[in-house]
Amino acid sequence: MRGAVIDTFCPEIRSYLIASMGSLPDEMLRIFFLDASGRLIADEMLQQGSLRQLALYPRTIFRRALEHNAAGLILVHNHPSGDPAPSADDVETTRRLDQIGRSLDVAIIDHIIVTSSHTHHIVRDERHSGPTAASAAFTLRAPAPPASDLAVALGNARTALHRRLLREQLLGSPELFGDPAWEMLIDLFIHECEGKELSISSLSITPSMPLSSALRLAQKLCDAGLVRRVPDPFDGRRSIIRLEAATSHRLRAYFAEGSD
Repeated sequence: MRGAVIDTFCPEIRSYLIASMGSLPDEMLRIFFLDASGRLIADEMLQQGSLRQLALYPRTIFRRALEHNAAGLILVHNHPSGDPAPSADDVETTRRLDQIGRSLDVAIIDHIIVTSSHTHHIVRDERHSGPTAASAAFTLRAPAPPASDLAVALGNARTALHRRLLREQLLGSPELFGDPAWEMLIDLFIHECEGKELSISSLSITPSMPLSSALRLAQKLCDAGLVRRVPDPFDGRRSIIRLEAATSHRLRAYFAEGSD
């Protein structure tokens, strides 16, 4: 399987897991380490437990993922009891590992429970984590503005960003006239209106400041609840930055009144 794209619902993968783990007397943790294209980097038995429990150590799991430069993980563990149903601990552990993985840009693609005759997919079947977890909360939204209002707001936002860049080119001294956090929000608003995504590294190019400082500023915007960081569904090594719904609504109202 090395170098092949891994589909956890593939019958061959299911047979392989049942044959290799389904009848083990103790619980074991196996991990498939995947690259950004979903291809297998390594298949390793990482931790061993007892008949009824298995202690997982996130530090060990993600340290190994970083050593492999993995973009995604498929967790697999067996239930010697023969019952493939996940326990509450199985679900909660998966959720917590998914949260840790997001902060490291390592996606939990699936978590599979194996018995001597069955497999059960915690992430894909029950949607407790994985790519959809970021949108699990409900969001209250105001009605979308008319298309004409949105076009006006987008045009004014483009003008505002252009004027700021022009000001810097003409006057220089960004430390005196710069407003990097505002420029980031304008750039995100423009991309949202155009239906485009913006990675955190691309966003950090917008303000006139060192990359490390721009990355810290982007994190401050996340901490302030103005934007959120989500995994790139096509490249597990990248993060996408999006405006929070309330921020987007207020920026539309602001730029509908004119450019600054």
